Parts: sequence; structure tokens; C-alpha cells
Amino acid sequence: MHIQSPIPVVAHGLHALYPDHELIESDDLFADFHVAVKPRRRLLKTVCVFEMDGFQPFTPLAYGEAYAFLEWGMNWCVTSYCHTWITIHAAVLEKGGRVLILPAPPGSGKSTLCAALMLHGWRLLSDEMALLDPVSGLVTPSPRPVSLKNESIEVIRRLAPDANFGPVAHDTMKGTVAHMRISADSLARADVPAQPAWVVFPQFQKGAGLSVDERPKSRALVDIAANSFNHHVHGRTGFQALVDLVDRCACHDLRYGHLDEAIAWFDELSAAA
Repeated sequence: MHIQSPIPVVAHGLHALYPDHELIESDDLFADFHVAVKPRRRLLKTVCVFEMDGFQPFTPLAYGEAYAFLEWGMNWCVTSYCHTWITIHAAVLEKGGRVLILPAPPGSGKSTLCAALMLHGWRLLSDEMALLDPVSGLVTPSPRPVSLKNESIEVIRRLAPDANFGPVAHDTMKGTVAHMRISADSLARADVPAQPAWVVFPQFQKGAGLSVDERPKSRALVDIAANSFNHHVHGRTGFQALVDLVDRCACHDLRYGHLDEAIAWFDELSAAA
């Protein structure tokens, strides 16, 4: 990824969230994507635009959302163009060589749960997308900062006071947004794929006790397919890859109201495998 921006908050975010990534300052090296976040003057205020190879796929956003815009734009690059894999909208973590896939809609507590599990020793593969190899069936890591919203930011700050956060964007279409740096282990093993073992559909319900039900595989398949950005691009191979994924994974519905109970259940799930 080749990144350019004259906006200070973008530089601050990259330094805060990617300090251990290799930085190569050269225009001569190959990059899959050339992206930029640039300021634009609109009427009485300055906004920012996201560009990929000079193309602007989105309407401008508020200037204060520049760093979040970069992260959202990089996600779009992967889901729109990286068709080597079947891309599923889900958080993905690994423990003991087995992958946990958490597909869920906004408001389900997916990202909060993902961040908490990473802070409790799970390896983060991605908080946004499962990259499923349609041939091997393995999930390829794409570890980047975890996106947290609104109350979830303070929940994770209380859980891990030493966690490193990037710039906070207020009043976005998603509310208040901040990104958290990934664990050192997640980055160190960024090139190590792993075998899926569990597909869990989480749902946060404030104050609720922990409730776990087995999800029928037919229903799991329908929802996994609905959360996939591009399985149709792979045709029959893509559909069969999703069938195989569901067949080899234990599928559950998880309702939780207390993060510590959910973490304990996932740790038990991993230990019992």
C-alpha cells in the first residue's frame, strides 16, 4: 500500500498505529494500491477526499475524519479488488492454530469482542474481513488496527489502559470512531494462515446473561454467504468453498451482555478443541 497525505492527523495515526511496520520511502517500488487522503476546500469549510490511483470512490468527509477515512478506504480497496480470496465481512482471530470467524452486522459488539479477545491472547487476523482461500480453505491474515465506535472505545480503554489508540474522529456517520493498535504477536505472524474451526454469530445485549446455541449449518451458510463480498466472483468454486467452510466449523449463536463472560466462554471453547 502506497500512502500519501499532507493532513497531519493522517501522519499521526500512521505513526501511532503502525510503528512496527516497515516504512519504505520510495516511489519506485511496486504497490498494489496507491492511495491518498487530501484536503479540499468546499464553500466555507475544508473537507477531505480519499483517492485510489487518482479515482475518488466516495463523497468527501469532514476534515477531522481524515485518518478514519484512510482506514475505511483501505478496507474498500481489499474488498473491491483482492479477489484471490473469498472475502467475508467478519472479525477473525486464532488460538492454538484454529481460526474463529465472527460475522455480524453493525451493533452486534463484534469489534469490541474482537479487541477484547486480542488483548487476552488471541491472534488477530482481521477485525473486518475473513480472507478465505477457495483452494486450501485456510484464512489469510490481514491484521490492521481494530476499529472501535462510541461506548466501545471506553470499554476497551478500561479493559486495557495501556492499549494504544490513534486519532479519535467525532460525529462521523458511525458516531465517534477510534482505531486501536494490534498486538505484536498478530503482526509478527501476519504471513501465517490458519484453519477455520468455529463460526460464531455474536449479539451484544446490555445486561443479558451469556447464552449460546448451536446454529444450524444451513442457516450459517446462508448468513455467511450474505456477509461475503465476492463469493459470486468465484462462481461454483466460491459457493463450494463456503459450503466446505461451514461443514468443517462448529457454528454457534452467542448472546452476551458482559464482556468477561464472553471472553471466558471463548477461552473454554479453544481449550476444549
